[in-house]
Amino acid sequence: MITPKILVVWLKKLNLFSIRAGAGTFIFMMFLVDSTLTFSKIVIFLLKWPKSDMCRAILNAGLGPHIVDSRGILESKTWFLTHPNLLEVIFHNRMRRYECLTNDSSLASVIYVPFYAGLDLGRYLWGFNTSVRDSGSIELLKWLMKKPEWKKMWGTDHFFVVGRTTTWDFRRLTRNDSDWGNNLIDFAIPYPTNFHPSNDNQVFAWQNKVRRHERKYLFSFVGAPRPKQGDSIRGEIIDQCLGARGKCKWLDCSLNGNCDNPTYVMEMFQNAKFCLEPRGDTPTRRSTFDSILAGCIPVFFSAETAYTQYMWHLPKNYTKYSVFIPEDAIKYGTANIENVLSRIQEGEVFAMREEVIRLIPKIIFANPMGRLGTFEDAFDIAVKGVLKRVEKIRKVMKRANA
Repeated sequence: MITPKILVVWLKKLNLFSIRAGAGTFIFMMFLVDSTLTFSKIVIFLLKWPKSDMCRAILNAGLGPHIVDSRGILESKTWFLTHPNLLEVIFHNRMRRYECLTNDSSLASVIYVPFYAGLDLGRYLWGFNTSVRDSGSIELLKWLMKKPEWKKMWGTDHFFVVGRTTTWDFRRLTRNDSDWGNNLIDFAIPYPTNFHPSNDNQVFAWQNKVRRHERKYLFSFVGAPRPKQGDSIRGEIIDQCLGARGKCKWLDCSLNGNCDNPTYVMEMFQNAKFCLEPRGDTPTRRSTFDSILAGCIPVFFSAETAYTQYMWHLPKNYTKYSVFIPEDAIKYGTANIENVLSRIQEGEVFAMREEVIRLIPKIIFANPMGRLGTFEDAFDIAVKGVLKRVEKIRKVMKRANA
C-alpha cells in the first residue's frame, strides 16, 4: 500500500526551502512571494481583534495559554484557553509535523493550503461590500491557478481549513451586499475544545476521570436565552430545566462570562447524565463537543446540529451516543425533556455514555508538540477523510479520460 503524501503550501513571505521531517519524508513549503496575501495582514488583524486578547490566544501553536487553576475539575498540562476561531492555526501547526509530507509535489495525493480563510473573512464581515469580502479568496484562487500543481487535478486535490464558527459565513447565495458572508464552502470538522493531550496516557486518564464521575443531575443546559431569536427554543428549554424539580442544572451564559471559563462549563457537563444542545446562532456550537468531552450524552433538537455535518467524526447511528427530540415538539409543548430522558433505562444510559467516552479522541485536537499513538484525533480523521474524498474524484477523472 502506497503511503499518502500531503504537500504543504505555506502562505508566507519567505523563500522556498524544505525541512527534514523524518525517514524519507519532507515538508514542502511554497511561499506566496508574488501576492499581498501574506500572514502579516492576518497578524495585524489578530492584534486589532475587538474584545479579545489574540496575542495570548495564539500562544502554544494556537492552543492558547495553559489553564492553571481549575479546582481539580480539569487535568493539569492538557487544558488550554483555546479560541474557537483559531482552528486554522491549530490545524496548520499539526500539519507542519505530519509524518507523511513530501517536497515533491508530483508524489502528493492532496495539496494542503494553509490559507486562514476565517481570519481573513473576519476582517470584512461588518461594513464591507461583497467584493471586499470575496477579495482574499479570489486572490488566493488566482494565485493557485498559476501553479503547476493546480493543473494536475484542476484544484480538486487542494484543501484548506476554515476556522470560523459558522459555515454560513462562507455560503452566501447571492451577490447582494446585504447578504452575509462570502462565496466559499466547506466540509465540517469539530470545533477545537480546550483539551489538547500530548500522549495517549493523558487521553486514557481523562476518559477514566469522566467515566468515574458521579452525575448529580439528569440533564443540564449551558447557554444564554435568545428572546430576540424568533425560532429559538432556548426559552422553552430553560423553562423546562428550571421546572424539573432539581433534576436539571442551568449555567446562564449571559451572566459574568460564566461560559468563557472552561472549568465552569466542564464542571456542569461532568455533573449531568445528559446535556441539552439546541441551536445557537448557527445549527451547531462548541458546546456539542464540550459535552462529549465531559462524557455527557448530548441531546439534539435539530439533525443539522451534528448528524448531517460531522460525517467523518461521529457515528452514522446517532442513537448509540445521543438523544434526539424534535424542535417542534419542544416549541409546541408536545414533549417534556425530563419525561423523555427519565424513560431511558440505566443500562442504555451506561452504554450510550461509554460510546460518548469512546468518541472523545475523535473530537479533540492533540497538542501539535506531542504525539498520540493508539488514538486518531480529529486532525487525523479529517486528513483521512480528505484523502478518501480526493481519491474518489481522482478515479472518476481517470475513468472520464480513459
